[in-house]
Amino acid sequence: MWPLPTDPRTSPHTGYTRRHWEAVADEWLAATTRYASPSGALLRIPGRHAWSGPESDALEGYARTLLLVACRTAHGDRPDLVDRYAEGLIAGTTPGGPESWPRGDDCRPDRRGPTQPIVEAANIAFALHLSRGRVWSRLDDGERARVVDWLRHHARLRAWPNNWLLFTAVIEAFLASVGVDTSGHRSDALVHRVESWHLGGGWYTDGGRRNVDHYNAWVIHPFLWAWYDMVGAERDPDAARLWRNRLAAFAADHARMFGANGSPLIQGRSLVYRTAALAPQWLAHLVDAPGTDPGATRRLASGVLRYFTDAGVGIGRPVGLGWLADDHLPMTQEYSGPGSPYFGAMGFLGLLLPADHPVWTAPERPQPAEGPDTVTALRDVGWLVQSVRDGGVVTVHNHGSDHVTSKTPDTDPFYGKLAYSSHGFPGTGAAFTDGCDGEFQRLGDTGDWLRRRAIAAHRVTADTAVSDNDYGDGTVTSATAVRGELAVRWHRTFDDRPVREGGWLLADPVATGAEDTVAWARDASGLCTVVAGLHGWATAGVDGFGAVTPLGDRAAVPVLRAPDGRDLVSLHLATRHADPVAWCRELRERLSVTVDAEGLTVVWPDGARCRVRPIRAPERATVAPEVP
Repeated sequence: MWPLPTDPRTSPHTGYTRRHWEAVADEWLAATTRYASPSGALLRIPGRHAWSGPESDALEGYARTLLLVACRTAHGDRPDLVDRYAEGLIAGTTPGGPESWPRGDDCRPDRRGPTQPIVEAANIAFALHLSRGRVWSRLDDGERARVVDWLRHHARLRAWPNNWLLFTAVIEAFLASVGVDTSGHRSDALVHRVESWHLGGGWYTDGGRRNVDHYNAWVIHPFLWAWYDMVGAERDPDAARLWRNRLAAFAADHARMFGANGSPLIQGRSLVYRTAALAPQWLAHLVDAPGTDPGATRRLASGVLRYFTDAGVGIGRPVGLGWLADDHLPMTQEYSGPGSPYFGAMGFLGLLLPADHPVWTAPERPQPAEGPDTVTALRDVGWLVQSVRDGGVVTVHNHGSDHVTSKTPDTDPFYGKLAYSSHGFPGTGAAFTDGCDGEFQRLGDTGDWLRRRAIAAHRVTADTAVSDNDYGDGTVTSATAVRGELAVRWHRTFDDRPVREGGWLLADPVATGAEDTVAWARDASGLCTVVAGLHGWATAGVDGFGAVTPLGDRAAVPVLRAPDGRDLVSLHLATRHADPVAWCRELRERLSVTVDAEGLTVVWPDGARCRVRPIRAPERATVAPEVP
């Protein structure tokens, strides 16, 4: 029953224990029961339907809540859930039955058949692997044969060449693990192809050219784990060991992607999955990966769960198509339906660990965002991860991920910006079409503002990142240099035309202002978003918008503008301060920047020096290749 009293003794940061996780899982599931079909195979959760249609959505509701049931019942609790979902599994795979599930079709550009059932078949296979001793074991031979027939249909289908390859792979792996002959459609080659997309440090691009996002956390690593756990460790033990080491490296870096407030980094698509971002943190303990810290993991994970639960997510109503409790459809994709958010069940994998595991018994320890100011360079990804203790804000300076194919430029606010944060949402709607938060833009010949498209090349050092960026009519070099809470950004253009650059978009500002070339906004918590011109900028202002994020009904973006300029340098801040203008004035007196033909030199307030140079032609030939 929710809510539960907190436990400050073992959980001094969040107050949450394993019982809180179990109670929240129960709340999430209870909110969907009224929408279940008589045998439970279909969950018709109300809301906007995905492009796959209502029948696929109803299957999705079952499949994704089954993932949560598999975690919740891992140690013998809630046998009623096992009974209910086993009955649904039987009904859904009964051909011609009143609750029978749709079957998917090959993923082909020239086909229009439903493909989403491939994903849900994979989720069911994944969940059956987790619960095989509770759900699968209770089926008789005829019932198992019908489940196998439905799953095998999807294991043989052609999947999209991205993380979807792991869906058919995991289905095949489950079938093989229960004795089905899958020799005609083994999935080894699919997994090897995904592994070929490894960039370094456990980070993968999601099939395309530069697609790096949370799919690393909520699909790629969990489904690789499931595949290796079921069949891969036997088929390719060397690859299994290599993946385990990659997971350990990824989990360590990925733990830095969460703000001290509990929010995951707000970047990329499918953000309605929310807690699924936690999956690799739990997996690292499940496989006993080196370097894990049980108390720090639980603090981080429980902080995320509490962030969403305190906002009302899944409490008294189904988990919605948004970020906080209410739906916010502008942040969603057309493939997401009412059951989609229950993929957040991946964030509950920690319940697979027994109650006496150190991850549940060790006292909470601070997460990375609560430590000293740090900068983490993800060289292969093209990211600088900046963590500022004052405010607990995490920022990813993005010089490597664009989600753009070589033929189709994308205009997605969740990929194309120069930086993303744990505390601020990219603006959608008017804020994206008319605004420039997190972007450097140039005025085009037709009067439209040109924004970054594809990233042609990038280079990352310990405290700098630089990229060559396609603007449609030419290449702009952009760079970020970071020290402590400070971030300096430099742009080198190829012609003289009006330009503008936005800072963070701040929801529900209580104060805003601009003076000379400094603009800022502050919210009720004292968090400020500030931009200050250091070289080349002429004026500053604040652009206002309505409910363009799920975090508030109003929004403000500090903006710098210039009528022309070949080299432009600015200071970007996201922290707490009572008088941001005076603060920036002081910083600009103690911070100096120099631009010359060879690049940018920054002298920080503490006297440290930083040099950023453009990317040279030989580097462009080797960075950011097309991924097969």
